[in-house]
This record gives sequence, structure tokens and C-alpha cells, in this order.
Amino acid sequence: NHLGITTNPLSDERRAQLPVDSSSGTIGALEEALRPLQQFAQAAAPDGPLTDDDGVADPEMSEDELFALVSYAMLLAAPQPEPLNEQTTRGRDHFNDSGCASCHTPRLESPRGPLPVYSDLLLHDMGPELADGLTARLATGSEFRTQPLWGIGVVGPYLHDGRAETLEEAIAWHGGEAAASRDAALALKPDEMDDLIEFLRSLGGRAQYTRGMLPPNQDAPAVGEYGGPVEGLTAEQHAVYEEGRVLFDAEFGLGSGLGAPRFNGDSCRACHFEPVMGGSGPLGVNVIRYGIENEGTFEEPVGGTILHHMTSVLDSVNDSGKSTNMVEMRNTPHLFGLGLIDSIPEEAILANADPDDTVTPDGISGRAAWVPGDRLGRYGWKAQVPTIEEFVRDAVTAEMGMTLPPVDGMTYGILEDNDDIPDPEYLPEDMVLLGKFLHYLGPPPRTGDVNAPEVLRGEEVFGLVGCDGCHKNLESPNGEVPLYSDLLLHDVMNPQHGGIPEFEATSHELRTAPLWGLSKTGPYLHNGRAETIEEAIMGHYGEASETVNHFQNLSDDDRNALLAFLHTL
Repeated sequence: NHLGITTNPLSDERRAQLPVDSSSGTIGALEEALRPLQQFAQAAAPDGPLTDDDGVADPEMSEDELFALVSYAMLLAAPQPEPLNEQTTRGRDHFNDSGCASCHTPRLESPRGPLPVYSDLLLHDMGPELADGLTARLATGSEFRTQPLWGIGVVGPYLHDGRAETLEEAIAWHGGEAAASRDAALALKPDEMDDLIEFLRSLGGRAQYTRGMLPPNQDAPAVGEYGGPVEGLTAEQHAVYEEGRVLFDAEFGLGSGLGAPRFNGDSCRACHFEPVMGGSGPLGVNVIRYGIENEGTFEEPVGGTILHHMTSVLDSVNDSGKSTNMVEMRNTPHLFGLGLIDSIPEEAILANADPDDTVTPDGISGRAAWVPGDRLGRYGWKAQVPTIEEFVRDAVTAEMGMTLPPVDGMTYGILEDNDDIPDPEYLPEDMVLLGKFLHYLGPPPRTGDVNAPEVLRGEEVFGLVGCDGCHKNLESPNGEVPLYSDLLLHDVMNPQHGGIPEFEATSHELRTAPLWGLSKTGPYLHNGRAETIEEAIMGHYGEASETVNHFQNLSDDDRNALLAFLHTL
């Protein structure tokens, strides 16, 4: 349902092998213990084989993989509740006196003994406050299963649609059968509400809580590691890098102004996380760009060219409009080494520009990407962003839908919207901190044996076939920046599938993608279409056509050497 992956049912033999702890006398006969677990497995796979028509052989997930996932889900433990203290004991009493325990049942009996689930696992009518109008089997549009509260200290945002950023908000949104308990809880004095919230947080998971996905007190990567800082930072700068890394990971909710009303993610990390924080993103977080092509003329839709995944208007969805006839996916690029790219002088980039292919007539042109304010673009698939600071402003507004403080000379981002959250929603000091973090984020390291004979031969082949016509290293005041990109626009897209133009970048032009970090930041190409590096090479057109032909004509040894070299980047 969520990945579109076909499976076959688990066989009876594999179901019988599902992990069951039969060592305890309370479980009873193995056959009896297996019955609900087999029902669980049945829910994880269909009664009969699933198929689709995408050209990939079915089933797309093997039985071993399905067995592993079901086993993992069965064996995943619940967070342990904390021992009661004076405050949480008072909070527990307020929880019971308010009637919360009527549905959030503290204990359910099981073959392993009583479990502190804090749920009766039954459907309850939550009234118009939370109704979504969607029926699911026996559940009406206003009925929801009582959410288990164990582990609630670490699993925000809350409620079925994540509308509540805090536990207090979650309580306030209860209605229907829970209205009386809600009113009793909201009538508590401030210190009593504090006790109640403290009790809820004690139900497990609090020790693991952070504002994002980073585990508590996790050390940042070291210099030279993926996601680590650049060399030479002072202790003060390193502290800023670490603080910015936490902010990059931090999730924002509707109460913080997320969505204006559209958004793609609730944090920077939501899209940039592979292989580590600050990295690239998988296909599932591709940005959808769209527009209207009318007899060769591109028209931008009202509201911009991003068709966002989500909206803060919870009873609505984002609509592309009936007249839209052009769609382009854009894969999330990694952000490693942005500060080093920023250090490259403008003249070093312009020195490689050959817009009319007259300086070195070789079929490769390369155009500078000028953006508003007569500034040179160097970030983004279309080189549509000129500086790291503007990159931050563009991302916070375009991807998270949050308003920004005005800054002299900055033109990206929106300053106000019409929600109830005071503007700017993203704090000025956080904007500065996020920009510094990206300045301090180090480049990706080379991997593997970079001096292996095959790798060294592959580097030679890289030049021989013409890859270095666009993928080249540039000089900065501090030495060479091994990014493998000229940061210029080139016509390299499939002529049958144009993209969305931006500023001076045409429909078929893309900025040369930096190759550093290549081996660990797939999928590849601007739309993530290529699953392997070889597929990415074959996905080049236009100015890169001759290089692709050279690649196809390589001997097996030279082709393998080239790929071995690229896998070290």
C-alpha cells in the first residue's frame, strides 16, 4: 500500500517459523500462541500473490524479506515506563480522576502478563473535532482506535493527522466520547496540568526524545567522515556546527507555522538524510515541479511551480489544476561541502563557460546561470540559487512553508502568510545558525582504495571518454575543490522529456551535478530515475551524447575501471 511492492503470502512453513517466546509457562501451547501471530502475518501479506504491470518480475519482495520484516515488527519492544515519583503519582491521579483511563486503559492482560498499553484498543467516536469523514471497515468517519500511550514521550506530533504539536494540544482536540474527560483535564490548575503531562511523558521513551531523528547525545561525525565538519574549525565554530546540526534535524509542527499552507517536509533532515544528516534523499521525497506548456511557451501556475506533498489545511489536498500538462520530479541532492563550493571565486566558474561552443568547439557549451540581482547561481539542479544563505531561505519557505525575517539583499523566501502564527515563523537566529552549519558542513570523503591500479586507470578513462568536459574540479583561494562539477548549465536532458525552466535555465538544461559523494547518495540524475551509476551515465543526452557513445564503446576492463573510480567518489 505504501511502497507499491508486490509480495506473495508467507507459506505455512514460514509462518510456523515466526519468532515466538514459548519458554514461559504463561504462553501455553505453541499452536495457541502462534494463532494471533499468524493472523498478524496474514495481515502483512495477501491471501494470494500480488502482481502489477511495471515490468519488474513479481513478487518484487522475496519471502525471506517479508519474513524478516514481519519478524522485526513482532519483536520490536515497547519503551519502558519510568518508575513513579511524587509528581508523576499526582499526574496519574489526575489522569484517572479526569476519566482518561476509561479509554486509555492502563493495563491489558496478555499471555505474557499485564501490558502497560494505556489503550483499550477499541473504536470510539471522537466527535466533529477530529472527524475526517473517512470510513474504514467498521470505523465511521469520526471513530478512531484509542491510541496506546506507552512510549508517548518520544512520538510527537500527536493525534491521527499530527495536528497537535504538544500533549496539551492533543488533549484539547479530544471530543465526542472524550469531551467530558477533555473538559475535566482542561479544568486542572496549571501545576496540576504540569503533573498530568509529566505523567504522560513518563510512560516510556522520554530518554530517547529529541526534536528530530538524532539519538540523544550522539556525537557528531568527525572531520573526514560523511556529515562531519570541514577542517580547521575553531572550538567556537565547531560548537556552532553541532548546534546547527541539531537544528537541521529539528521537526516543526503546525503550531510553529509549518505550511503556508503547503509544504514538503517538517524539517531539513526530512529530505536530506542519506547516508547521514545533510545527505541526499530517496525517491519518496522527490519534489514535484509542474507547470503549463502552451505551444512552446511555459506558464507558471498560480502559487508557483512546486506541487507540494502536504498541506496544513487538514481537510484538503493540494491540487495541480486541470490545465497543468508538464510534470518534473527533482531528487534531493546532498549538501556536503557547500561551504567549499561557496568559496570558489565567480571568475573560476565563468572561466569554463563557452555558451556558443566557440572557445573549444567540442559540442560542450556551458552557460552561467544568472539569477535575479545579477548574481551567479551555483546551487540547485538548475543553479537557481546564488548563495548558501539564499539556499536556506528558499528551502525553509518552499519546502517547509514557513515565513522568514527580512534581510537586506536577500530576495528568496516569503515574509508573511495568512495563518494565525506570528511572522516570521522561522526565527532570525535560526536562519543564521542554519546557514553557518551548511558553511561548516564538510565535503564527502573518498572511499575504498583510491590508489588501486583499477581506480587509477578508471580516473584516466574518466578523462578519455570526456566526462571531465563538465565534471571538473575548480580552484578556490584555499586550493582545489574536488567537487567534479563546473557549476554551469548544460543541455543534457532527454529531448523527449523536458523539465521546468527557471530564470535563465531552459527546459532541457541542468547544472552539472557535483560527483563528490556519488557512491553513497543515489538514486541518480535530477529525477532519481537511475538506480545505478551506470544507468546515470546512460541517462545523459545532448551535450553529453558523445561521451555516452565513448562509454558504450569501452572494453569491459575499462568500463569496470571507470565505474570503480566513480564508486570511490
